[in-house]
Amino acid sequence: MTQDIETSSLHIREVPWSDPDAEALRGAMAAEVGPRYSDRVSDVDRAAANSVDPQSVHLTVVVYASDSETVEPQAVGHATLRWNGADLELKRMYVSPSHRGCGVSTLLLDAVECAARKAGRPRLILQTGDRQPDAVRLYEKSGYSRIPIFSPYEVMPFSNCFEKVFG
Repeated sequence: MTQDIETSSLHIREVPWSDPDAEALRGAMAAEVGPRYSDRVSDVDRAAANSVDPQSVHLTVVVYASDSETVEPQAVGHATLRWNGADLELKRMYVSPSHRGCGVSTLLLDAVECAARKAGRPRLILQTGDRQPDAVRLYEKSGYSRIPIFSPYEVMPFSNCFEKVFG
């Protein structure tokens, strides 16, 4: 069942890295995205570049949607922000297929930008691949600039890397 922004209310909640809703959304993302890259990068390279040390995680948020107050809210989006040296990096952002195009990605991006500003870090880094044109459009529309791919992402099938510098 596809919902749109007019028929569902969205709210965002900060959760621990090990939160069951966050883990379920990470699993859904792995199931959807993993096979897409199997011909372009080895499992070993992908696992190394995608690994996240929970100690480096700065923020994990989950977006919930519900049609009314009587319906149990459903976890529909997830983002994880982590330290990458002096910068913050959006390590994970996933929106369930039933809620794409409903404003969930924008809500997640706003939350991580707010966290980056509060952390006092000078820039936020995002990556995406060729097969994620919606993410590229969202980042460009949100004022991000393209930058060259850098290690460890050069072993991954990322063709687009973006940054936003906070003044």
